Amino acid sequence: MNLLNETLARIQPVDPALLAEAQKKLDNKTKPLGSLGRLEEFARRFAAISGSLSPDTRKKVIFTFAADHGVVEEGVSAFSREVTPQMVYNFINGGAGVNVLARHCGSEVLVVDIGVDHDFGAIPGLIRKKVARGTRNFTRGPAMSRDEALAAIGVGIELAAHARAEGVALVGTGEMGIGNTTPASAIIAAISAKPAREVTHRGTGISDAALENKIRVIERGLELNRPDPRDPLDVLAKVGGLEIAGIAGLVLGCAANRIPVVVDGFISSAGALIASELHPHVKEYIFASHRSVEIGHGFMLERLAAEPILDLGLRLGEGTGAALAIGIIEAAVKVLNEMATFGEAGVSEQNM
Repeated sequence: MNLLNETLARIQPVDPALLAEAQKKLDNKTKPLGSLGRLEEFARRFAAISGSLSPDTRKKVIFTFAADHGVVEEGVSAFSREVTPQMVYNFINGGAGVNVLARHCGSEVLVVDIGVDHDFGAIPGLIRKKVARGTRNFTRGPAMSRDEALAAIGVGIELAAHARAEGVALVGTGEMGIGNTTPASAIIAAISAKPAREVTHRGTGISDAALENKIRVIERGLELNRPDPRDPLDVLAKVGGLEIAGIAGLVLGCAANRIPVVVDGFISSAGALIASELHPHVKEYIFASHRSVEIGHGFMLERLAAEPILDLGLRLGEGTGAALAIGIIEAAVKVLNEMATFGEAGVSEQNM
C-alpha cells in the first residue's frame, strides 16, 4: 500500500456527537442562542475536527507551495516565469502579502519549493521538496507523469504529518506559481465538465485578447489529454500543477491527522478539490477562507460544499485569504474557550 492509499484509509468522518457537544457548550454561553452566527459554526467544527471541546489554537502554520508551469510558454500570464523564484525569495525575506497578514494573525509561513525551475541551494526558511523543475506544457502532452503527481501529493501528506508531530493546531494553504490559474481552470473544467470559457478568468490581470488565448490554450490541453473526471489523479497529472498536487496532499494529510485546514483561494481550492474527489470525507475538514474573483472558484466551492468565510475581492493567492480567515476562526474558538457561561457570570438564561 502506497502513502496515498494509507492516508486515504485513515480519513474518517468528523464525529457528529462532538459537533453536538460543542454546540451545547456554545449554547450555554452568555448570549442568545445562535447569536454569534457563523462564528459558532467555526468553533464547533474546529472542536469536532480536533477532538477537543477546549482546543488550543496557538500554533498555526501556512504552507506556501511554489512551482513553475510549462503552459506559461503559451502566453497565459501577464508575468514571466522568472517571477516565481523572485517571489520565493520575497516570501523567505518576509516581504510578501502573506507574510504581512500571517504576522498579523500570529501564524508562521513555511515556503515549500515543490517544483520551481530554479536552484535555490540551502536557504534558511525554505523547505526543499522539488519533484521536478516545473510541469510540462499541457498543450503538447500531460503536464506531469502520474508518478510525479503522486510524489508531489506525498510531499503534502508528509508535511501534514510533521505538522501534527509538532503540535500544529491549524494549517493554512498557499501557493506561488506564475501561470497557475490556467491549470486550476483546467482542473475544474475537467471535473465539472463545464466549458473552459465558463471557468476561466484573468488571473494576474491579463487583457481581453490574452484571456481569449488562455481559454483556447485550456481547450487545447483538455482536448489533447482527455483527463478522466472519474480519476482525480489523471486530471491532476494531465492538466494540473506541482503546487496544486502538494496542496492536495496537505489537505489529505490534515484530514487523516484531524487538523483543521484553511484553504486559500482559486489555486488552493483546486488542490482541495482533487483531495475531496479522492475521498468524500475530506470536505468535513476544510474551511474555505474566501471567495476569489476568479469565476471558476464559485464552481469549486459548490463542489466542495464549502461556504467561504470572507468575500473581499481577493485574487493574490500566496495564502493571504487563509491568513485572514485563520484570525476569524481563532476568534471563534476563543469564544468557545473563554466566554463565560450563564452560571459563571450569574446571568439568567433565556426561557423561550
